[in-house]
Amino acid sequence: QVQLVESGGGLVQAGGSLRLSCAASGRTFSTYHMGWFRQAPGKEREFVAGISRSGSTYYTDSVKGRFTISRDNTKNTVHLQMNSLNTEDTAVYYCAADRTTSSRVKTTAGGYDYWGQGTQVTVSS
Repeated sequence: QVQLVESGGGLVQAGGSLRLSCAASGRTFSTYHMGWFRQAPGKEREFVAGISRSGSTYYTDSVKGRFTISRDNTKNTVHLQMNSLNTEDTAVYYCAADRTTSSRVKTTAGGYDYWGQGTQVTVSS
């Protein structure tokens, strides 16, 4: 069992930045693909960014060039640096872990085995 705890959310003005962090328990963190998802009110949970065991990164089109995902396997953490935020980025952001042996980072929520509790990001205009 893996526990994920997100932090770093908050209220920021449009154009600002936030850095989300996700701390994972357990000794197998380096073997997981990790992902960040978000869910706005009345919308489905959507993929934002993912990072493979080897460090390859993937982004949804709307955040490319603005968000950066990274991981530190020595500290069992994954980060999401978010720059140039706009009001459409407002959502609850979730960290997720994929423990399967798949070689590719998954972009659907159903592909992940463990989830954090989420952290709220609110971007004001």
